[in-house]
This record gives sequence, C-alpha cells and structure tokens, in this order.
Amino acid sequence: MPDVPRESLNFAATESLSSLAYRDGPLTGLTDSVESVSHKEGRHGLFVPTIGEAFCRAVVKRTTGKTRKPLVPSYGADPRRVVEHCLEAEKIRHERDRRLTGVAVVFGLLFLPGTLIWLAAFKIRDLSTPERRSLYGGVALTVAALLAVLLLLRPFASGWVGLYVRVMMLVPVLGWFVAFRICRRTADQLRLRWNEVLDGSGLGPVVPEIVPMGPQDTRAEELKKALELLEAEQETNVLQYAGTKGILGLGKRWGSWHMAEQIDPAEGIAEIRTFHPWDVLRRIEDRLREMSRSTMPAENGIPDMRVTHWMVMSIPEGADEISRPSNADMDGYRYRNSAMTSLANKQQFGRGPRHYLGTQFVLWGGQLVVTLLVTVTLLHHTLRVEVTGHALGPMAPMFNKKASRAEIQVPRPGRPWEERTKQLPIVAADEVVRLTLRAPFTWPWGEPILDWLGGTLKLPEPFGLRHAWAVRPWSDRFMADDALRVATPVLRTVHKATMEFLEDHDVEVERFGNRAGMLGGEVQGARASKADVYDAD
Repeated sequence: MPDVPRESLNFAATESLSSLAYRDGPLTGLTDSVESVSHKEGRHGLFVPTIGEAFCRAVVKRTTGKTRKPLVPSYGADPRRVVEHCLEAEKIRHERDRRLTGVAVVFGLLFLPGTLIWLAAFKIRDLSTPERRSLYGGVALTVAALLAVLLLLRPFASGWVGLYVRVMMLVPVLGWFVAFRICRRTADQLRLRWNEVLDGSGLGPVVPEIVPMGPQDTRAEELKKALELLEAEQETNVLQYAGTKGILGLGKRWGSWHMAEQIDPAEGIAEIRTFHPWDVLRRIEDRLREMSRSTMPAENGIPDMRVTHWMVMSIPEGADEISRPSNADMDGYRYRNSAMTSLANKQQFGRGPRHYLGTQFVLWGGQLVVTLLVTVTLLHHTLRVEVTGHALGPMAPMFNKKASRAEIQVPRPGRPWEERTKQLPIVAADEVVRLTLRAPFTWPWGEPILDWLGGTLKLPEPFGLRHAWAVRPWSDRFMADDALRVATPVLRTVHKATMEFLEDHDVEVERFGNRAGMLGGEVQGARASKADVYDAD
C-alpha cells in the first residue's frame, strides 16, 4: 500500500491532541498557551503534575467517568483515539511508578530520617524564587551533604543504631541513582511515542486494559463500554448555541448572508403550489451533495464534504453544562429524522430549538473545520433563506511541538566573555525526586490524595476534546483563505437550488434573483467578522 499523506487521513488534529498525553515539562507550558484551561493549585510544589500527567488524568476522568456530564462533539478529531493514547501513556507511567514505589520503600521509607532531611533541602529549593533558586537550593543541598558526611564519620551512637545513623543519609542518595535510571528509561520511551504520534507513524495506541480477560474483569468491561459510549456520543446531531461563543463544536459565526422576499405567484399564474420549508431544504440538500463532483477538469469538486441536518438549542453563554432532549424524539444521541422534519417545518419564531442544514468541510487534517449553515424560514408570505459561516481553528502551536532537549547558554570555561550552548538533562534531579515522591500515591487509593497535594488540570466547560483547545483560524493566512473561498460556491449553490424550487412551484423569482445577485457580489468580498456581536446600543 503506498504511503498516504498525513493530511488526507484527517489525523493531524487527533495526533496533536494525543501527543499531549506523552509530554513532560511544567504544566504552565499548557496553561500559558491555552487560555481556556487552568491549573487548580495543590498544597505542595513537589507533587505538581507535568503536562502529560495532568492531561491524561483530566481527560480520562472527564470522558470515561461513571457520572460524567455530556460532551461537546469533536468534529475534525477522533476523541476515542485520544483517550486511548492517554490510557497507554498512563500505563507506561504506572509501570514506572510501581518500580519507583519499591525504590521509595526500600531506599526512602526504611531510612526515613535521612530522607526527610534531603526532602527538606529540595523543598527549600522549590519554595525559592526563580532568581534565587540556584543560590538557596545549592546552599540547602550543600548543608545536607555536609551533614551526611558528618554522620558518616561521627555518628552520635554506637552498635546497630550507629551503623543506621552512618548510612541513613547515604542510602537515599543511592536510591536517587536507581530512581534516576528508571525515570530516564521511561522518559525516553514517552518521548519516542510523543514524536511517533506527531510524525503520523500509524502506530495506534496499545491499550490491553479495554479487552476483558474474563467475566470477572468488570473494570475492563466498564472501560470498554465507556469508550463505546464516547464514540456514539460524537455522532449526535443535537448542538448548542452559546451566545458569542458560537455553536459549541463548530466555532464562532464569522459571516452571514440572507435573502428574504415576498412570495407571489408568477405572471399568469393564479396561485402558487404550496410547500413547506422542509421541501426547500431537501432541494438545497440535494444540490449541496452534488458539490463533491465537478464537470470542470483537474478534480475541481470540493472534497471532504459532510452535509447533515442539525437541531440546535440555545444555552446561556456562561453555562457550564450542556443537555440534550430525553423525549421520544431522540434515538440514543440522535434527533429522529421525523422530528427533524417537523422541526424544520415549524415557524421557528419564538422559544425553542432551531433546525440547520449544515455543509461541513474538515480541512488541514482536522486543524480547520469550516461549517456553513442554512436556515429556511417561512413567515406569512415571506421566505427567508440564510447562510451563516462558522469556523473552528487549529490548536495552539505548542500542540505540534516535538520532543527536544532544553538548552541554555553558559560561559565558556576560561573565556567568560564567550558563551556556549549546553543541553540540559532530560530528567533533572528535582524531577527524579518529584516522581519518586508521587509514585506511592499513583495507585487508585492514592489518586484523590495526589490531586489534593499537587492540584489538577481544570478543563473548560462545556468540554469537548476538539473545541476546548482551538485558537483563531484567521492568524494563518492559508486557513483564512480556505474558509472564505468555500463560502462563495456554497452560497451560490443554495441560491440556485432555491430559485429552481420556487420556479417549480410557480413563484415569481425576479426579486429573489435580484437579491441573489447582490449577495453573489457581496460574498466575493467576504471577510471574517464578529457576526455574533451586535452593535445595537
């Protein structure tokens, strides 16, 4: 099989999100890059999780919890694949933590007095300001090292107690070297997976935990059902409009074009042939589906199109939870086709959900999702056909950053006026202490304590794995061009289908034609705007 370009597989957004599960580094690297997420502070800095640890913990708990809130659909990404990558990363870390727990017990807990002295030195280093971190931390570690040497040479007791005093501060140091090797090996493994995922190597997540090994394996069965439920939830056709946030999962509205004219019989016709809004929408839907084909050369049809009907509910802009109907109109997570037809034929004037016919384009491997929504409203003798554009941009740039060694500039030995580049170790001394200290609490019984001590990643609500991390698409020139260009053929296709339908039903179309011509000229100069922000004061 020939190599398939990564972009054509629509995996770019999924891989960018999945790579976060394997990352290391301080959590501020994520919270500073994405405004919608924040860190719920813990009690002790030595227990603060890294980006990957916090991301996996938050996402798995939010998407597979027994009593979780509904999730926003993730168009342009595969949430199940992201969660499976998180489970694989957690599995790798749990294997490391099991070994570190043994090291902590043998080299730390059995020699607790010496361990506490070393931890106090690291705590002083952790509490120091960044400017004085090296000074205070160096002094504290030096004092601890001198105390270790002093106790080795001059213990204050004899016999077995004296022997214990001699080694009680040296054994934790030996344990640190053992823990360092364990941490370094796991860090190399995680970084390899991090780069493989971003490179689109095709190696999917390996998660044996979701395969039940027997009828008694209830945990695997529950996890498998949770992932299947997550996958089914993404196929919902019920969405939420949250004020200036736009439609959750589709992005903010950036453009709007409408034609609204009176319906009169054509010349020489006594009465028009009556119709419903759904009839107009069906004709528009048929013409939109034909856009994937083109009579022009060089495959000028529009690829990766999705034409579908959506029921959209309105929720307050500050709402922290979404809901879906639970009546007979729902079939699982989907609004029934018969109910969708009835909704489209309602006057859509006043309180209640609205019907939208959507044409969605997933571009740039899922990094850009452009959706053009069509609404048809029939009030008295006025037909209104409106097209609105929504865009969901790419993730923050840090999501596509590959693993690399951190570097600093240091003076050259003997030539302080010159600088050289020095690579920092993948696993620092503080990181080994942090991981070993956290390891005993990473077991299921200790996770609440660990969250309390180190804090957690606070996900934005309502939460969706795709839209929660999106940034503005207009900062990328090519993405902005693609979003604007596709609006013109969609708008003209909608207008052409509407005119054909009205002519078939003996409606005078001259005024509609004039209005469509004006909109055709207007859309040629379309540019992104804040269509959901009204200047009405």
